[in-house]
Amino acid sequence: MKIGGAASVAALGLPFGVRAVGGFPEKPIRVMVGFSAGGVTDIVVRALAESASSVFGQPIIVENKLGAGGVMPAYQLQNATPDGYTIGLIAHSVFRLPYISNIKWDPAADLDYIIRLTGFTWGLVVAADSPIKTFEDYVAYARKNPGKMTYGTVGSLTTQHLTMEQISASLGLQLTNVPYKGVAEALPALMGGHIMSVADASSWVPYVTSGKMRLLVVWTEKRVPRFPDVPTLRDVGIDMVQTSPWGLAAPKGTPPEAIRRLHDGFKEAMAQKPFQDALANYDMEQQYMDGTAYRQFARESIDKENRILASLNVPRGGQ
Repeated sequence: MKIGGAASVAALGLPFGVRAVGGFPEKPIRVMVGFSAGGVTDIVVRALAESASSVFGQPIIVENKLGAGGVMPAYQLQNATPDGYTIGLIAHSVFRLPYISNIKWDPAADLDYIIRLTGFTWGLVVAADSPIKTFEDYVAYARKNPGKMTYGTVGSLTTQHLTMEQISASLGLQLTNVPYKGVAEALPALMGGHIMSVADASSWVPYVTSGKMRLLVVWTEKRVPRFPDVPTLRDVGIDMVQTSPWGLAAPKGTPPEAIRRLHDGFKEAMAQKPFQDALANYDMEQQYMDGTAYRQFARESIDKENRILASLNVPRGGQ
């Protein structure tokens, strides 16, 4: 399902927004998303915006801001007017920025966190005709052939790459990351036999359900209902969960009343059918936090990313 255009008004029915009476918001709200239109993240955000438009009584306009691996909204919020009318999606990789780039701002302190929404269902897939039938087969091949097991990702130092490096380190394996510009390149490369596996979130669902790919393991806390026979990392002896939770934030200095209204409105929209259906379509779970808890999560995640990078001894682009 593709949704055309880099920006769209998410919904009609604006007269019914009861939350907007007596103040904020009095005009449309822009939500910046650092991923392309028609992708999983974009579709889920637009579903949320559809309901939120009615809740707020104002259009919620989704704008796609591409580049920098999905973190462009966080950069642009540093210079946005802190009035509550420009907000952005905060990808989990934002918390890695202090260690892989030369940013001069603090992702925890220099954003006003509104609400955490959901996270991804990451997994590892191989082509259906691969001799590797299980994750145990995957590990066995990698042990016998150090460095020859390849996995595609959407780039180096991404969540996919670093999680696969953690898996590799925990099992004493040597795996080889093959970075692509996007999953639209990685999945065809797998089907064409150019790589042996792909680590990504949800993009593989139609390939797995149609029998073109095999899902070996998921990185969620619990097994995915759509794929009940597929183990989690913990099921195969790796004590790790990775869902890359994400949510919304505003520029630092946004009035507290605007933050409160944004939180309350988006929380109400989370419970409505468009958002819930979008989560179900991509096997994603609701991972709600209010702004205070989300900021604390940001601080903890920044520290965790530092420990992960240090333990893997990977090159850094920043500090």
